[in-house]
Amino acid sequence: MIIPELPEVETIRRQLLPHLPTLVVDMNVSPVVSSILKTEMFSPVGKTLIDINRVGKVMDFIFDDGNHIISGLGMSGAWRFDKQYITEKHTHIQFECQNSEGQIFIAYVDPRRFGKCHFLDEVEAMKKLDALGVDISSDQFTSEYVLTLCKRFPNKEIKPFMLEQKYFAGIGNYIASEVCAHASILPTRLAGSLTNKECKGIVSGVKLVLSGSLEKRGLTFSGGHTDATGKKGDALDNLVVFHQSVCGICEKTKVIKIEMKGRGTFYCPACQK
Repeated sequence: MIIPELPEVETIRRQLLPHLPTLVVDMNVSPVVSSILKTEMFSPVGKTLIDINRVGKVMDFIFDDGNHIISGLGMSGAWRFDKQYITEKHTHIQFECQNSEGQIFIAYVDPRRFGKCHFLDEVEAMKKLDALGVDISSDQFTSEYVLTLCKRFPNKEIKPFMLEQKYFAGIGNYIASEVCAHASILPTRLAGSLTNKECKGIVSGVKLVLSGSLEKRGLTFSGGHTDATGKKGDALDNLVVFHQSVCGICEKTKVIKIEMKGRGTFYCPACQK
């Protein structure tokens, strides 16, 4: 199963945005919602959802009174949209809404319940988002930023380092493997060994992976991510090493799989040094 990473979360955000603003007229929750809601129960009924932002893999639902829902999707979470009441199994939070389209429903579905939702005021929401690192899709994610991190933490192996959201907001396991491949660096390299040119390769690799995955609504393996309409992403064809048998860059070398910090990691021994 692929944990939703930036492209998958951004796909859902983009699918929900056209239906805003929308007034919440009712809310229903499942009997086990407390495993997902990590703050005191809060009812947005009577409030208008005016925007949805995103930092890394975290969604930020913004209401007209300044309250926020900060939502991390975990391994299997997704927000759904429909014009009918959503009856999908494992629906844990559902908003009945009214907007210019009429009645709509926005729901959080999560079979494994590893996702987390926090209902927070403006100050607390910003504190939570500020704990994340630079969003990898933003203009602040530069080779200078990456090089600074590599110099600050020279003994960290680069691939698991990129999974740390307080530094690389938005990168998950498949993106990290793919970026290392496109940057021609082994995932086991120590951060301190990376050159400025290789840090530029990381930034270029991130942009390449994000653009390809976003274009195809994210990546879905068996039992993995689905978007706001319940459909799977089509970005599987874009992968060059992750769960591939032959490297998609040189098209001849067998891809090697290793474990790093408990996560499957894929690389090409010919293309990556």
